[in-house]
Amino acid sequence: MPESIQPNAPRRDALEELQLALREQQVILDTAGVGIVFIKNRLVVRCNQRFGQIFGHSDAAAILGSTSPSLYPDDLAAHALAEAAYPAMAQGLTFKSEVLMKRHDGSSFWAHLTGKLVNPADPLEGSIWIVDDIDEQKAAQAQLQSVLTEQNLILDNAMVGIVFLRNRIATRCNQRFETILGYEPGELHGVSSRQWYLTEQEWIGAEPRWQAPFAAGHAFEGEIRLRKKDGTAIHCEVRAKAINASDPEQGAIWITMDITARKTAETELLQARADLEKLVEIRTLELSRTVMELEKKAAEQKMAEAHIQRLAHFDALTGLPNRLLLNDRCQQALSVAQRGHQSVALMFLDLDHFKNVNDSLGHRVGDEVLVQLAARLKAVVREQDTVSRLGGDEFILLLPDTDAPGAAHLAEKLLQTALQPILIEQHELTVTPSIGIALYPKDGTDLDTLSKCADAAMYRAKADGRNGYRFYTAQIQAHSDRMLLLDNALRRALERKQLELHYQPQIALMSGQVVGAEALLRWTHPELGAISPAEFIPIAENNGLILPIGEWVMRTATRQLSTWIARGMAPITMAVNLSALQFRQPNLPQLVTRILEDAALPPQLLEIELTEGVAMTHPLEAVAVMNELHQRGVRMAIDDFGTGYSSLSYLKKFQVYKLKIDQSFVRDITEDPDDKAIVGAIISMASSLGLQTIAEGVETEGQLEFLRARGCNEAQGFYFSRPLPTQAFEDFVRKP
Repeated sequence: MPESIQPNAPRRDALEELQLALREQQVILDTAGVGIVFIKNRLVVRCNQRFGQIFGHSDAAAILGSTSPSLYPDDLAAHALAEAAYPAMAQGLTFKSEVLMKRHDGSSFWAHLTGKLVNPADPLEGSIWIVDDIDEQKAAQAQLQSVLTEQNLILDNAMVGIVFLRNRIATRCNQRFETILGYEPGELHGVSSRQWYLTEQEWIGAEPRWQAPFAAGHAFEGEIRLRKKDGTAIHCEVRAKAINASDPEQGAIWITMDITARKTAETELLQARADLEKLVEIRTLELSRTVMELEKKAAEQKMAEAHIQRLAHFDALTGLPNRLLLNDRCQQALSVAQRGHQSVALMFLDLDHFKNVNDSLGHRVGDEVLVQLAARLKAVVREQDTVSRLGGDEFILLLPDTDAPGAAHLAEKLLQTALQPILIEQHELTVTPSIGIALYPKDGTDLDTLSKCADAAMYRAKADGRNGYRFYTAQIQAHSDRMLLLDNALRRALERKQLELHYQPQIALMSGQVVGAEALLRWTHPELGAISPAEFIPIAENNGLILPIGEWVMRTATRQLSTWIARGMAPITMAVNLSALQFRQPNLPQLVTRILEDAALPPQLLEIELTEGVAMTHPLEAVAVMNELHQRGVRMAIDDFGTGYSSLSYLKKFQVYKLKIDQSFVRDITEDPDDKAIVGAIISMASSLGLQTIAEGVETEGQLEFLRARGCNEAQGFYFSRPLPTQAFEDFVRKP
């Protein structure tokens, strides 16, 4: 029997080995951490459990028989992979790639594929693929890339220099760090930090400074001198920290700011302080010598010193404390108020129209008014209060332990006291003050600040009608700031060509024809926009710019009229307003003639408008100037007639051609009996004196009819036209 089965023994051994190999293979498949699949004729014929799990199956058997294209998002993707893999696998090579695949539920995921043909000589025997799910890895890589991109944006746009150092070698830095040291992009990569230290000693000595903070997990902060590429030394403020305090090999990040300019300024300041201290030392020595000399003559100089002391601290005219003594008392009052949490009031008092007293009655009378007023002010205040005179007609009152109600009560008393007549020789005078009030600590903590605030409030009191008081407010400060802003901007407006003229037509009421134009100044600032003349003209008058601006207005207006006439426009009158400061120019008649000659314009076509106030402030001088302008052929008109104060005796002497009726009377002439009477009287009086009349501010048909019925000669206003730019005015005149 053994002999009969002997030949089959090798066959059994081979079969057992095959079964063993298959079992081992199955164990490998079942325990592999990756998916393994055998594809034949584009079908899944065998796979391990992990492969089924990767594609969303709980059992690998569920995926058997699936087509290989169904494992990809679409047929196009499956085809693309086959075209990429086949050339390599046909040569017996292993194909590897990262591709998007599709799970059983239709969701896509990233997988790493490794594929090889079972028999490259016969592709029909199929292929074996290893599939590794790397979807989470790809997501992590994408997130890492996003973080790195954001980090690069921060580095590239930071306003400070940032550099990463590992073993004192630059592994990375931003462009700002390169710019600070004067290097081109990329030049510092991989460079030792020794390159940007001035000396070897400074480079070596720098390390111990930051080692201890780094080891403790703290940041190092300090100032370091560094060297730019061109060798220039710069001062830098640095902040650095180890990336991982427990592992110095990971390096550190350094944030650097160039503070060279600041250090230079500090050095210059220290030098200036040293120079000042030296100068003080010299002056102190000189004063010491002077004191020694003065001590020799102490007895002789005692009376003189007392007199000098009084002059130094008191106003010579009124005997009131001057600003020096006021400053000393203010410091004491504020110090006491600070300790006791008290309020202090500061009043700035200025007399209204006091210049008229000096101009009309002389400075001797004006000085006596100030002396009597000073005595009245002292009589009203308390003993602990200080009344001081700054100069001219300006007074400052310092009121310790006084709040807003108390300051208001005193201001009312001051206004009533000032209203009492002042008798000087044969004159009985009444002066009114405008008062501004500032409070400590709300409005300021020193004399300069408080006096500026009170001064601004005083100007608001004047603007609101005078003979009153105002407390300082944020609105007043805003107004003051705007006035300063406009003052500065106006000084460059002319040269920057921000000024222009608009022209308002003047209409003859009988014919309806345009017989004149009033030149009106306009200012458009590139940032502030259009600025009202009512706002900037007073500023120009206060700072003296009204002279060059006024001359520019007259030149521009006369040249424009000359240009219009040359183009065929019928001659009309050009009206130009003149301020008080312009009218008082000693060479005004000569200037006007020169401007007319430059424009080649007949003088009778220019009409200069003056307000009543300008004409009547100095009537005798006004008569002389008007006479000379009249002799030169220039026409004169009184603007805003009826709003000021006029003397008919002087009005007869003025060489006036026309009266302009103010729009405040015209506005309500169809309804207000008083305005009707005033306008009618002005027209009648002008007619009897042989003067022309023009009404401004005409806006309605009713106003126009009233003026025409009363015999007014001309009118202007929105009823006819707003002020127009140059070309628009020409079009208005030429329209049929």
